Amino acid sequence: MTRHLSTQAVHAGEDKHKPYGSLTTPIVQTSTYTFADTAEILEFMRCKAARTAGADLALRNEYGRYSNPTQSVAEGKLAALEGGDRALLFATGMAAITTSMLALLSSGDHVVMAFDCYRRTREFATSFLKRWGIEATLISFDRSGALAGAIRPETRLIFCESPTNPYLRVVDLVQMVAVAQEHGITTMIDSTFATPVNLRPLTYGVDLVMHSASKYLAGHNDLLAGTVIGPRALLDRIEYVRGVMGGVGGPNDAYLLLRGIKTLDLRVRRQNENAMQVARYLEEHPSVERVHYPGLPSHPDHEVACAQMSGFGGVVSFEIAGGKERTSRFMDRLKLPYIGPTLGGVESIAQQQALFVSLDPEERRATGLRDNLVRYAVGIEDAEDLIDDLAQALDGI
Repeated sequence: MTRHLSTQAVHAGEDKHKPYGSLTTPIVQTSTYTFADTAEILEFMRCKAARTAGADLALRNEYGRYSNPTQSVAEGKLAALEGGDRALLFATGMAAITTSMLALLSSGDHVVMAFDCYRRTREFATSFLKRWGIEATLISFDRSGALAGAIRPETRLIFCESPTNPYLRVVDLVQMVAVAQEHGITTMIDSTFATPVNLRPLTYGVDLVMHSASKYLAGHNDLLAGTVIGPRALLDRIEYVRGVMGGVGGPNDAYLLLRGIKTLDLRVRRQNENAMQVARYLEEHPSVERVHYPGLPSHPDHEVACAQMSGFGGVVSFEIAGGKERTSRFMDRLKLPYIGPTLGGVESIAQQQALFVSLDPEERRATGLRDNLVRYAVGIEDAEDLIDDLAQALDGI
């Protein structure tokens, strides 16, 4: 039967009767899996060859770089949340992105990528892929016709984020998929900021969706993991490369991720509500020049966000009037949020993002990050307390 996301977050991918009668999925802490005899090895190899040829067979575990029972349960849950055939777990979100791109691209291929995607993703595409003869074109997805104009005969992948980091631009997935399907191009989206609670890109025809599972999916700032979800044919190709390159997630992180996902729906809905209240407050404050939040009518992608998202996310970015030093004074006056370079956990975390990129003003400007920009990742605290803290910090500068 069809299950709601909150129910899937708790039950999907997990057996009702687990080893030893355990309620939670156990951590299988081993690197190697043994075989009883030669006959078992030969049967395993026959099944492995059949699966390589396209058979939909489940394989037993062989070695920890390829699979782990705890990891497999987490992958089943992730696939259910996004509505994909399969999910793969990686050591980090960047491992998920880089492994997927290397699985899908060859020398001479071309990638179209959003300019305002995560800087390390952009760096991989423009620096590392270039070494192997793969060219990347960076575009602004909000410019009409920019995507169609960037397509070449050798284009094999379109990659975007939605919402983007840190200005929270929302990509029109209907338009992106239409362009991709017209030219037979694979699409991939980093949906970390949205989460499956607010957006399920596969339902719009996107081929692959990835998450930095360290963020909202895990939700407690205590693990590193990444995932890619999509159709079996593409995931089988990516799985092979993951086994070669070795960026697989470990059983302990998979266990913590399973624990975190069970409260995903509750946490994200609270963060959606908190972020909306914070954004509305900030937009009215005289010390704030501009607020970037897709839930506000003032956001340039508000209509697109309303059409394809069920919630607007837990991140609010805003610009403090008065420049870098005044913004730093504001940051230092905040009492509730931690200062750090992450998001998605139960605790609020804020950062003056440009300072984490470079101390050189020219380098910061080249990234498109304004010196007075604050990215505020709202947690699950009471919204009134968060706003009171913002008020005292803003009024005190």
